[in-house]
Amino acid sequence: MDNQNASVKSSPSVKSLFKPIKLGSLELNNRVVMAPMTRSFSPNGVPGENVAAYYKRRAENGVGLIVTEGTLINHPAATNDPNIPNFHGEKSLEGWSKVAAAVHEAGGKIVPQLWHVGMTRKNGSLPYPEAPSIGPSGLNLNGEQINEPMSQSEIDSIVKAFAQAAADAKRIGFDGIELHGAHGYLIDQFFWERTNQRTDGYGGDMIARTRFAVEIITACRHAVGPDFPIILRMSQWKSAQYDAKLAASPEELKQFLTPLVEAGVDIFHCSTRRFWEPEFEGSSLNFAGWVKKLSGKPTITVGSVGLDTDFLTTFGGKDAGSADIDDLLARLENEEFDLVAIGRALLVDPAWAAKIREGRFDELTPFNPDALRTLI
Repeated sequence: MDNQNASVKSSPSVKSLFKPIKLGSLELNNRVVMAPMTRSFSPNGVPGENVAAYYKRRAENGVGLIVTEGTLINHPAATNDPNIPNFHGEKSLEGWSKVAAAVHEAGGKIVPQLWHVGMTRKNGSLPYPEAPSIGPSGLNLNGEQINEPMSQSEIDSIVKAFAQAAADAKRIGFDGIELHGAHGYLIDQFFWERTNQRTDGYGGDMIARTRFAVEIITACRHAVGPDFPIILRMSQWKSAQYDAKLAASPEELKQFLTPLVEAGVDIFHCSTRRFWEPEFEGSSLNFAGWVKKLSGKPTITVGSVGLDTDFLTTFGGKDAGSADIDDLLARLENEEFDLVAIGRALLVDPAWAAKIREGRFDELTPFNPDALRTLI
């Protein structure tokens, strides 16, 4: 029977989800992570009191680690939405400082996800329509030539911007950072052969395509010191390219991970559409399980946790009910991965973690797309 279609009430124990864990300098009360979810409730890039309250509610209800929505590094083409929060500038950083303080007051830990969308942004987009979109080869996710390839000076400026954001995160009181290297955004565009057709040191084979990320990780590590946690979010799939693969085998995945580990990644956040699906034939291990096995680093699993439809279906307008988490708990108990990121279930229900811990399964709020319209 597919565990995802059963009732959550059948779950015999949730103890494994609420065990404390220490990952380097990061000490968490439990294994529940709030996944990063773009909300666009920060006018002119500045998060306000409503954003602080939104994250605080999750910490108050027992989420161990909050990964914020994607926040923008200091580059004019980092986004196509003026309501996505910046992670630069005095007003935005002051707002984020208040967010971090609110989460800490509630007993939680929080890291910002640092983000540049690259060529998923169309030329002419707000808030800086005059700024051309950038990517390793100027190709969009369909492999079509839109702009010129990034110059070395552009690469250097982006690396510097990520490092500055990392330094600012530490300075204003966050507990680590997450670099968004997934879903076809800028860092991932360097990883992916379709969007990276460079013939210099940033393109070519799989290892060469990690160079941009390695330089960012190295610069961030230098900016924050040896003990400040660096998380890298990664995925095989891309936006609108759901069957994409960076690595077609465990051997290729090992090649891909090695330079990232050596550069200083502490934790890998392994994004999939459905966490229960095996990553490679011949093994039941999911993506996070393989990454942990091959890298030796802790991993976060994510992908339709606690829901009976994947997020792409739901964001297309379909409601998602609650689903059984027996399979998730068994994998966590077997140490296939270390942490579990919850997205939509936490977006619609701030008390999801508390309800799961206390066995109040009949009180869980099913996700529906209307929840995207407000900060619940």
